[in-house]
Amino acid sequence: MTNKNTLTAKAPPEAKSTPDERSHEETPFEAAASICSVLVIGLFVLTFIAQNFVIPSGSMEKTLLVGDHLMVDRITLAPPTKWMPLVHYREPKRNDVVVFIKPGVIDSEGKPAILYLVKRLIGVPGDRIHLHNGVVYINGNIQPQPHAEPTTPANYLPFLDEFPSFPVRGDGDPNNGIPYAWADDFPNHVVDGDLVVPAGKYFMMGDNRHNSLDSRYWGFVPRENIVGRPLVNYWSFETPEHQLEETGVGHTIAWIGHVVLHFFSDTRWSRTFHVVR
Repeated sequence: MTNKNTLTAKAPPEAKSTPDERSHEETPFEAAASICSVLVIGLFVLTFIAQNFVIPSGSMEKTLLVGDHLMVDRITLAPPTKWMPLVHYREPKRNDVVVFIKPGVIDSEGKPAILYLVKRLIGVPGDRIHLHNGVVYINGNIQPQPHAEPTTPANYLPFLDEFPSFPVRGDGDPNNGIPYAWADDFPNHVVDGDLVVPAGKYFMMGDNRHNSLDSRYWGFVPRENIVGRPLVNYWSFETPEHQLEETGVGHTIAWIGHVVLHFFSDTRWSRTFHVVR
């Protein structure tokens, strides 16, 4: 006997794919277009938004170590542009750690060359700066700088720790030591024992105060030379001083082999994704 109140489920009709829903094999042209899109976006990010740098020397220890790999924000400190009105911009300020192009660098052919440095911004336009016993004074006020290497009787150097009390003498080499241009211009900016930062210029110093060629040696950094500020140390590998400045194919291959063999043992894991301050 059949129960008339019982519902019998019917199998739904097989769904048919519409032309828009059917998958199709990607053509070589579409694959190439996808790859180009990724490359263009990546190039845009690395050129205008962020860029990676590696620390080759110890002038910023202990804030930054040799072998730290940094992701640098190229937007925040860039001059404002009309085509990106929603981006946050600001002027560089004291105690910023900044990446910049060293002024006055000349290559072997006597032409201007680009050399990126990273230092801490100490003085902005209009600031009056001097150091006494290694302590930084700005506009007459002591600046607390716990990140900086302290001055002790063992590392005290009059030129560095009593700046600008001692005259700057040029040695003619703009890449090492004090260039003639800064030695000639230096007296024009000293007023009553203070170094006065001119308009459009900035004064930089390394946190490793006694092992840093900085604005004390080669002068002010123009605003247009400032590239950006490091955001995060995304990888840190134990690296000897000046190891990354070595050139030559053989040396490069040897160093790559060393990194591969010692990746896990020599990576400073505690500094991975460390925020730079």
